[in-house]
Amino acid sequence: MFPSRSNDRLLWILRGSAAISGIVVLFILLYLVLGAWPALRNLGLSRFFFDEGWHPTEDVYNLSPMLLGTLAVSFGAVALATPLGIGAAVFCNSYAPAPVASLYRGMIALMAGIPSVIYGFWGLVTFVPLVARFVPHGQNLFAGCVILALMILPTIALIADASIARASKEYQQSSAALGLDRWRTLRRVVIPAAGSGITAGIFLAAARAIGETMAVIMVTGNVVRVPDELFQPTRTLTANIALEMAYAMGDHRSALFVSGLALFVMTLVLTIVAQFFGKVRSHV
Repeated sequence: MFPSRSNDRLLWILRGSAAISGIVVLFILLYLVLGAWPALRNLGLSRFFFDEGWHPTEDVYNLSPMLLGTLAVSFGAVALATPLGIGAAVFCNSYAPAPVASLYRGMIALMAGIPSVIYGFWGLVTFVPLVARFVPHGQNLFAGCVILALMILPTIALIADASIARASKEYQQSSAALGLDRWRTLRRVVIPAAGSGITAGIFLAAARAIGETMAVIMVTGNVVRVPDELFQPTRTLTANIALEMAYAMGDHRSALFVSGLALFVMTLVLTIVAQFFGKVRSHV
């Protein structure tokens, strides 16, 4: 009887916590919508995509360069971090001795706890000067992709590690009984079985990359332009908000809220997709 009451209390606590979290998210969304509404009403949505550029003093508010810069930096980072993260997970689960795997996981977890400003500072004083030896602009899209890749690598690696660990034991035993070697077991059995979990981790990492601010401010150059080359400076939506919100007024301030609303929607979509793949994995 007592365990049943305890379980009921825990269930209500969890439900209450979930409800509070949902209410907080709704309030954040409402705050962004209210802040963005004056610009959407006065300027119209189309101007944020078809104005001549981003010049708030001239009442010109094209967000496309920052939007494309955000997508380019984020998905460039995901493209770099994904093979490294999956490789680290495979190494820990199938090739490394137990003490080495434990140490390796600890180092990856430590990377996840390093503040983003530290990554940005290292990129600014070490990586950017190195890139500047070979291209005219050391602060550019490439530098942003590399620094963000280091930041989201632990997310992909740890989630991939957990997904492969859950799938590997029984599948490896079954495939070994069929005569498959370790590499074929990984490539054809284990990784496909853990694929939905790995995909969920990739989408969560992409959501973090889209929302990163300080590191990209320090290494991307913050030039409002469409990044048509890998080694050109660019500016992201988050950097644009952080750099201009302190002095923005009127439609300019409201336009920055539109940027925040766009980031919220992008992150929400990626999180929903990640949860979808996580549920697919739990039913496999």
